[in-house]
Amino acid sequence: MPLRLYNTMSSQVEDFHPLHANEVRMYACGPTVYDYGHIGNFRTFVAVDLLQRFLRQSGYKVRYVMNITDVDDKIIRNAAQAGVSVQQYTAKYVQAFLEDSALISIEPPHFVRATEHIPQMADFVARLVEKKIAYRADDGSYYFRISEFPGYGKLSKKDFSGILDGARVDVDEYDKDSARDFALWKAPKPGEASWQTPIGSGRPGWHLECSVMSMEELGESFDLHAGGEDLIFPHHENEIAQSESLTGKTFARFWFHARFLLVEGEKMSKSLGNYYTLRDLVLKGYKPSSIRYLLTSVPYRKQLNFTFDGLKQAAVSVERLRNFRQRLRSGGFPGGSNPELQALAAETLSRMQAALDDDLNTAQAQAAIFDMVRKVNSALDAHAVNTGDTAPLLAALDRFDEVFAVINDDDSAKMKTISQWALSDGREKEISAELRDQIQADQISNAAIESKIAEMEAARKARNFAVSDALRAELVGAGVIIENTKDGVRWRRK
Repeated sequence: MPLRLYNTMSSQVEDFHPLHANEVRMYACGPTVYDYGHIGNFRTFVAVDLLQRFLRQSGYKVRYVMNITDVDDKIIRNAAQAGVSVQQYTAKYVQAFLEDSALISIEPPHFVRATEHIPQMADFVARLVEKKIAYRADDGSYYFRISEFPGYGKLSKKDFSGILDGARVDVDEYDKDSARDFALWKAPKPGEASWQTPIGSGRPGWHLECSVMSMEELGESFDLHAGGEDLIFPHHENEIAQSESLTGKTFARFWFHARFLLVEGEKMSKSLGNYYTLRDLVLKGYKPSSIRYLLTSVPYRKQLNFTFDGLKQAAVSVERLRNFRQRLRSGGFPGGSNPELQALAAETLSRMQAALDDDLNTAQAQAAIFDMVRKVNSALDAHAVNTGDTAPLLAALDRFDEVFAVINDDDSAKMKTISQWALSDGREKEISAELRDQIQADQISNAAIESKIAEMEAARKARNFAVSDALRAELVGAGVIIENTKDGVRWRRK
């Protein structure tokens, strides 16, 4: 079964086939670097990361490009208020975005920056003017004439017929359901950053930036354009209008949009006190793997209610996967293989593939892996797992993690990095007791835990209960939960 994706342009789930054989060219709207990214932003970035991971896993060669918008209205305003250049202002937030992406295990795409493509953007405007689709205003700004693009509104499904009033709008973001000529190039206002080009001094409009950079990197027509649902109108609508007006070709064949999230059932807002960056959550003691798991737990086209109870449950789920892998790797199984477990591993792989082929149904993929974990844990308890069973079961687990990226345990190092950032940024008071305890607990390695448990068991067998109890207390204090079972001691981290 081929991959099927919802295409915002057609409002249908369609079979996905790239334009060129086995090569997928995809572009995602990245951050506007005027502040730290919040969890709503990263829900979209993680969804796109998961998509490109699955495409690669499915055998496609993927050319994945993401822009960094390092000049726009907000950046210009904030830089002026801070009394620094645009480049100085954005450098901090570009670095933060790259760090946050690594924090949440996003594989780096090929990044392109708006400020590195100014000449190409000016040339794009000049060619639209030549075709009489764009025009120069008295102040030196350039606008796109939307009356010259009959298909305007085809992505957002807004009906603009009869209301093409010719009025202009020069702000980057707007919510009005009115069709207005939008700014391609903005003449400089006093104190604003600007670039000198053949079309005059100024800076590009936000919508222009993505058209130019995506087509330069991927060609005039490419396979897939991604972003959050908030970008459908006006941003992506305007990208389509200016790009297709210039080339006469379909801009992007598939449009992939992730839905907003709620926080504890409400729209995220600073005024409501429920606005969180990734760093805020880590400073509260939540692991990056838990955050990523929760962000992927609901399919990208459905609204996710991000709750702290959900984060705690995500942490339990991730630990369950990690402990399961540890049990399979611990060895000591008898020779041979169990046909039922061999079949279960194959069935799990098939179920995960089918779920993700079905418009990235991440919830069903997670259900498939946990069905396997439950059944195999029962088999482990019943001594029904053999040496020949571990490789296919571990392979299914690895295939899951190639896409979801939560099982490999590097949380402690990532959380230490954020705590160090907090110290250097004057946010020491925000480092929670939970984070301090978590970092301390994760300092002890798996090998050290196994060694101390062996010492504890040896002391118990020698009836040296004082030593045995002291070792147990030390492990418990380091965040290790110890369970005595009929098969011996089992452990897991809190």
